[in-house]
Amino acid sequence: MATLVLAYSFLEKKISLEKTALSLFIIVIAQILVLQYFFKNQMKNNLIKSNLYKRINELNDNLDALNEVSDQKSIYLSSINHEIRTPLNTVLGMLKMLKQSDLEVNQMTKVDIAEYSSKYLSQLLNMVSNNADINTDNVKLNELAMDLKSDLSELFKVFEYQAWEKELDFEFKFLSDRKSNFSLIGDSVRIQQVLFNLVNNAIKYTNSGYVSVIVDQTVEIEKDQVVTFYVKDSGIGISEEVVKHYSSNVKMSKSSAIKDYVAGGLGLSISKKLIELMGGELKLESKEGEGSTFYFSLHLKKTLNVKSENLEIAPILQEKFNILVAEDNRMNQKVIKFLLEKQGADCTFAKNGLEAVELYKILDFDMIFMDIYMPDMDGYDATKAIKATEKYSNNKTPIIAVSASAFEEDIESTKRAGIDEFLAKPIDVLILKKILVKYSQKENNPV
Repeated sequence: MATLVLAYSFLEKKISLEKTALSLFIIVIAQILVLQYFFKNQMKNNLIKSNLYKRINELNDNLDALNEVSDQKSIYLSSINHEIRTPLNTVLGMLKMLKQSDLEVNQMTKVDIAEYSSKYLSQLLNMVSNNADINTDNVKLNELAMDLKSDLSELFKVFEYQAWEKELDFEFKFLSDRKSNFSLIGDSVRIQQVLFNLVNNAIKYTNSGYVSVIVDQTVEIEKDQVVTFYVKDSGIGISEEVVKHYSSNVKMSKSSAIKDYVAGGLGLSISKKLIELMGGELKLESKEGEGSTFYFSLHLKKTLNVKSENLEIAPILQEKFNILVAEDNRMNQKVIKFLLEKQGADCTFAKNGLEAVELYKILDFDMIFMDIYMPDMDGYDATKAIKATEKYSNNKTPIIAVSASAFEEDIESTKRAGIDEFLAKPIDVLILKKILVKYSQKENNPV
């Protein structure tokens, strides 16, 4: 276009020959520079493209090599598992035969220790094998009728001698409101795998004190049952910052302390996956230097609709009593809803501290149950915000702290925060009743 304009101007004698030649020279030079720039970029892009293809091919080769190594490890793990399990089964068989012979009391005790240690090793092999299967993401639940108390008692006894070797107090107990002959539908193997992982870690990271396992089967919802499992210890604990990260659903890999716990222990991340697969959520409460509590709830179906032999007990609360419950875990909400409504209370739930504060401002409540560890705003900050409102200054609504770990520091912190009572999970129904009676109209609620 510029060339045509110059030619027209030259023919019309508007510019001289010298100026026309100079202008054409400048245009040619500019075009050469543009072409040079274009070809240079094209060569650069081609080089980058070539390097990218080369890198992709290298990554594919590395991936193939890693898959091959993984397959070899799986084969090796399977072989080792078989090689160890074969003589181990022989050992267990011989120990069983030995127990049937005429042994003295102290000899029988030694055989029992050897048998439970062998069973622990067998469970450990099962766990390693099962954990490897879960990492493939091809896990399917095998839900069958099960007797939790019978299945888990045998598992927990395996840990008694492990704890005894470290001079730890070890206890396990099953909480139930009534005697029933129904079974529950669930994957007993996966539940045992989770508890094996958690209890094993608890003993590993506890150098003195205790490890406690509680299976709470007191909550029934129509034809179903909510079972909550607690694993508590007085071990090294985990820092408050890490607990907050964990409670906020931050990936465990981002926390160095959790990474150390996973790397040094067994199957924490795998337990988390399994619990989620079964419809629950693994919760953590811990104090550094004081201990940790891991707990989760599962909603399980009963196999039979068995009528209880116990008589229905009248609720403590005779008049309408509204309770605000701040609890972020859906399954824990079901548990506390059952316990409170059984005593005649009406429940309104908040999934975090912020929501609890907003609900308190617009609705009237006779009592507040406040979970200590919640995302966005914890129980302490929520209590502070509620107590700063004009409504609280007029009503002085009782606030009850709820926590799975009754650490002395937590109890003292609740007192300093002006919280009226501290209620530990699993919730003791008798203590719950006393609290409800204490802060309700006593004359209408005979104990």
